Amino acid sequence: MADVEKEAVSTAGPQQQGPLPIVFDDAEMDRMGRIRPEVFKSVWVEIGFVICILTSSIVAEFLISGFNVLLPVVIEELQIDPNKRTWPANVFALVAGALLLPFGRLADMYGGYVIFLFGLVWMAAWSLIGGFSINFIMLVMCRALQGIGAAAFLPAGIMLLGSVYRPGPRKNVVFSFYGACAPFGFFFGICLAGLSGQYLTWGWFFWIGAILLMVVVAGTVAFVPNDRKNPKDTVMDWWGLASSFAALIFLVFSLTGSGQFGWKSPQILTTLILGIVLLAVFIYIEAKVAFQPLLPLSLFSVKYMKLLVLCLFLSYGSFGIYLFYASFHMETVLHISPLLSAGWFAPMAITGIVIGTLGGMILHRLSGTVMLMIATIGFMIASLLFALTPDRPLYWAWILPAMVCASIGIDITFNISNIYITSNVPSDQQGLAGALINVILFVGMSIWLGIADYAVSTKAGLGLKASYNVGFWLGVAAAGVALLTVVGGIRIGKAKSDLTVEERQELEQEILRRRIASASENRK
Repeated sequence: MADVEKEAVSTAGPQQQGPLPIVFDDAEMDRMGRIRPEVFKSVWVEIGFVICILTSSIVAEFLISGFNVLLPVVIEELQIDPNKRTWPANVFALVAGALLLPFGRLADMYGGYVIFLFGLVWMAAWSLIGGFSINFIMLVMCRALQGIGAAAFLPAGIMLLGSVYRPGPRKNVVFSFYGACAPFGFFFGICLAGLSGQYLTWGWFFWIGAILLMVVVAGTVAFVPNDRKNPKDTVMDWWGLASSFAALIFLVFSLTGSGQFGWKSPQILTTLILGIVLLAVFIYIEAKVAFQPLLPLSLFSVKYMKLLVLCLFLSYGSFGIYLFYASFHMETVLHISPLLSAGWFAPMAITGIVIGTLGGMILHRLSGTVMLMIATIGFMIASLLFALTPDRPLYWAWILPAMVCASIGIDITFNISNIYITSNVPSDQQGLAGALINVILFVGMSIWLGIADYAVSTKAGLGLKASYNVGFWLGVAAAGVALLTVVGGIRIGKAKSDLTVEERQELEQEILRRRIASASENRK
């Protein structure tokens, strides 16, 4: 920092020299990265704010992952055709993933508070109604409408965190706990799903989710700062919205349905071609047509952003494959009960809490590149252990270390990507940043699960264990390519106290102004 200030002063002549608009003392910078943001009147208000954002993420993961455990009970009670069983589970992620970018734009237009609150209330309402579903169509509709709520509050939640906290240790701590929400929400979801399916009625799974969401609504009103904006200077990219929504729907449908219908079936080929064409149309609109693009290509001009997005796409895909097939492996190959399966997943939640507690202490000490290498190796080991597991594995030797490694992978990856992306995006694009982070997560997991489902289905004749191993080896390969991507081209430094994007831009403008003034003075 001192070198930058010295450069600015040296480029100015005597008339132009003076204090820079920003103080670059390292001690002061570190202090600013540690203190409570001024928007909070007390530390208790800040704690309430953080709990609201974290709980919303936990409930979203709870309703996604837990439903897979509950699905066999729901299929039996509602008499759903087994060939349609994937729709109630997949439609949530399908709709949420397709609408994340539009809601990210709305958050940038109207403020994160409004969109966050809307998403919570909307999802709570359809969770309540979903518990009363009487047939397949009603259940699928409720799950799809739940996805709209998640698409609203997930990017808005990251926007609120990213805009409130400046780069520094305090932000690292908060985002570390946010990263722990995924494995904790997964564990919480499968536990309550097992309890609901075995001791209550399956509807209680949705009703408990609705109750939790309404508690978060009350906390949001009490603790979350209202950042409502006037959208007069920002407009919605309607053509980008339409093309991206349709492209993602068609692409994810074709990939997830390939295992059931086959790649040569008319519905898969048609939707795949339409998805690719519409994706190309979306890219053209964003690059050439849209005045204010839904996904500005300038976002990818941030250093290492393209490679980071590729790494995340591969990493989240590997994690999605692991979660899906580990659950099926334990229940259908090892023949353990859903409740015992939930217990076997417990180390993921515990590891997530440990990393969340320690993350704020180490993220500003180790480089992001090293952390991502550890994360991708964790993903590889998790799938590898299941691919190599014997017929009667010892839990402590095979399952436990796989759970710990998977949690290390997802927690670190989520932390590093959230902190890096939100710290390199201006405040008026924090909603977009939150949307992009979740789009990569949802779409990456959906697409790779579709690929894995097709690969596994081609080896179904070998038996359950052998066919599931195909999925695990695909997870190992995806994580391996992600590791090579990190080693080959991603160089992210330590997550230490730093300037915000606006402060860096202000500094660059001041340096440029002084250089021009100095050159003009020298010509005289």
